[in-house]
Amino acid sequence: MPLYMMLCTDKPGALELRKTTREAHLSYVAQTGCVAQAGPLLDDAGEMAGSLIVLDVPDIEAAKQWGAQDPYALAGLFEAVRVQEWKKVIG
Repeated sequence: MPLYMMLCTDKPGALELRKTTREAHLSYVAQTGCVAQAGPLLDDAGEMAGSLIVLDVPDIEAAKQWGAQDPYALAGLFEAVRVQEWKKVIG
């Protein structure tokens, strides 16, 4: 099955929104069971400012659908989201 990368950039000034929706996001990740790797992107101050998520799903539409249902997305956290097929080579 292919892997898909989601590169998500938070809206400026959205750190508190991220923090208040983080538990729901982590619960969604655990419940869906298709996240191969994930973690926050950090800004220059070391604060969370986005997300990098690698999904193990059948196709890009499934990746986009997963992303659309993520509590972060539903809360309006992201300024931009890029979804692209990703090929694991190392690790």
